[in-house]
Amino acid sequence: MDEERLNSGMSLALVDYFRCPKGCAEVGLEGELGAEARVFRLGPDLTCYGRTTRGVSQTVINGDAPDLAGFVRTENSCCALPFDPNEVATNLRRERYVTAGPGNGGKSALAKLKRNAYYAVRPLLGVSIRKHLQRASLKGWEKKPFPRWPVDRSVDQMFEQLLAWQLEARGGGRTPFVWFWPEGMKSCVIMTHDVEEKTGLDFCPALMELDASFGIKSSFQFIPEGRYPTPRKLLNAIRANGFEVNVHDFNHDGHLYDSREVFRHRAAKINEYVKKFACLGFRAGVLYRNLEWYDAFEFSYDMSVPNVGHLDPQPGGCCTVMPYYVGKILELPLTTTQDYSLFNVIGDYSIDLWKNQMALIAKGHGLISFNVHPDYVIESRAFDVYKKLLAYLSEFCSENHAWFALPGEVDQWWRERSQMSIVTAADGKLRIEGPGKERARIAWARLEDGGLSFSVEGGR
Repeated sequence: MDEERLNSGMSLALVDYFRCPKGCAEVGLEGELGAEARVFRLGPDLTCYGRTTRGVSQTVINGDAPDLAGFVRTENSCCALPFDPNEVATNLRRERYVTAGPGNGGKSALAKLKRNAYYAVRPLLGVSIRKHLQRASLKGWEKKPFPRWPVDRSVDQMFEQLLAWQLEARGGGRTPFVWFWPEGMKSCVIMTHDVEEKTGLDFCPALMELDASFGIKSSFQFIPEGRYPTPRKLLNAIRANGFEVNVHDFNHDGHLYDSREVFRHRAAKINEYVKKFACLGFRAGVLYRNLEWYDAFEFSYDMSVPNVGHLDPQPGGCCTVMPYYVGKILELPLTTTQDYSLFNVIGDYSIDLWKNQMALIAKGHGLISFNVHPDYVIESRAFDVYKKLLAYLSEFCSENHAWFALPGEVDQWWRERSQMSIVTAADGKLRIEGPGKERARIAWARLEDGGLSFSVEGGR
């Protein structure tokens, strides 16, 4: 393989994801990348989107996309690829595969007109009416082929496949890396609550008490302008009880990303409220987002990108269950279905879907993140479902060695992990260097049955 291509930044994708030694992640590009991004597959179940060296012409995401796995070469301890994994990961994480664009549910004039009309009358509509409108607008969501419902791990599976190919190129063996979570925990869980209306605001103390009764600490996101005043006394009580406060949108009117001018003005206001609330995190209303504009934000982490966005007004999904960076901001993706969608769009008043999603995410050692609104669990039937979820979460974390954390704790850990590296000590043993290394654990990746298996030193 050409030495210059081998030493390109492509290997950094594996290093950044696994925090493994650079010598264990030697991958490079074979050939010249085409001019435009295209859809392709790596095996039957892994969909990718990016430029390739193979003249791929597929532009629509479906099962007919060409499979490029056969063009991967593994030899001389190196792995030659017909695509750039950095580019593919970024395209998926930033939802660049969505042909409608990154705006509020699409850039078409009709889509914007419908959205504006909906938000004009929304204050007059109760949930009983809104849910029927939303079901109609989302009709056929279950037939969308990509991202894969109910959990999509395309980015994570791509990196796992790359490491497996790299191990094949080296003739097997094992690769050390910094495990994903502190103390060797197998996965991570966070609970968040977006407060939509005054009714939800008034219910926050009771919801906080309920969470605490199950040993769970959560984060509350408040709308800073327009819908309700947020009492300083409530914010102080939330923090005093070990919970977390974050900012939820600006005024939740659906227009945050209407134009660059509107966004810049509101982003500056959001940054001011982040400082005023003395918090580090943010979530946009209705999960509206444009990751290409995030450089205007000054908070530390965001929670606005769904893993699979089939049940949200804005299509897409980041296709990963791991935190990732958008510039300097850490994205904590929403990896489970929101309570509103579960109850009012799907019409399911059980925790079966949540349990299924939790199992799939935990199998991939990812971040299991929830958004349960105080406004929508006040009603007795929904409240009973939420209590069942809390009971199950408490049991799940204990039995599956999952780390139940606040979003801010995940932000701190992931930033520390991103600075860690594995080095060889004078006695020949491997050790982790970097801030927070006391909580970090060395893990090993091995080839097993055609895929990867992980083991963690000193893990639970």
